[in-house]
Amino acid sequence: MDETVAEFIKRTILKIPMTEMMTILKAWDFLPENQLQTVNFRQRKESLVQDLVLLCESKRASLRDAALLDIIYTQFHQHQKVWDVFQMSKEPGEDVDLFDMERFKSSFEKILRRALKNVTVSFRDAEENAVWIRIAWGTQYRKPNQYKPVYVVYYSQTPYAFTSFCHLKSNTPLLSQALTVASNHHKIVKMDLRSRYLDSLKAIVFKQYNQKFETHNSTMPLQETLELDMHMDSRIIHENKIEKERVQRVTQETFGDYPQPRLEFAQYKLETKFRSDFHGGILAERKEPLRCLIKFSSPHLLEALKSLAPAGK
Repeated sequence: MDETVAEFIKRTILKIPMTEMMTILKAWDFLPENQLQTVNFRQRKESLVQDLVLLCESKRASLRDAALLDIIYTQFHQHQKVWDVFQMSKEPGEDVDLFDMERFKSSFEKILRRALKNVTVSFRDAEENAVWIRIAWGTQYRKPNQYKPVYVVYYSQTPYAFTSFCHLKSNTPLLSQALTVASNHHKIVKMDLRSRYLDSLKAIVFKQYNQKFETHNSTMPLQETLELDMHMDSRIIHENKIEKERVQRVTQETFGDYPQPRLEFAQYKLETKFRSDFHGGILAERKEPLRCLIKFSSPHLLEALKSLAPAGK
């Protein structure tokens, strides 16, 4: 086994918490279970890692095997990455093609390798017809950096792909092209959504957020909440009562009863022309529309927005 592969495997195993070690190694399915049973998992982690690396050497682990282990670790620790969402589209009236996952993988890798000699591309199929893609970028003169890869999660037969932060911004157009062509789309745009919680982003773009989503703290029913508010403030006037009912009804219709997906970043683009009944003035004579970009960020953005209406904001 190559020394660089051995070091790569060693660093990956060192990142794995001891409580997850056996689970991740079994999911990797590279080391047979009878070999794992010979390893003392109660020894110091450094010694354990050395024993596991020796087993990998005896089985002549390849770079592809090491990359697969890194994908599995990342799947267990998705929240350590910041994820963006890309939305693809077809031409108007274009028929939907039958999707072939193997053809998608082959096309995706060929596009990257045709444009960039030094690149490592690895795949792992996941649930819900998804595929995880790990890309280690290199340059014309340098081998791929296995410690700063970009991850892509693509759900087949959907226009959405989720990508982790790409350290080489210059490769983002190439990545977008590979996704678009391999999935038989014609256009791709980056959505104004970002989060460490991949499942939450998926729930938002697939419109699953009004379904039962982490229901450990569901809110009280609307009628029960109204009765509680009325009991707490018996002097509430009729107009305020009607307004409270309207606000809570709209909030419930918009956000649902369940906790919201974890979204940490969103931005809103506004473009409008200035209109005035008064003649003259700098803005009135301006032909170009006014443009502004509003950015929202919060540890739990949707729950924060949900709380604004009942608070009278």
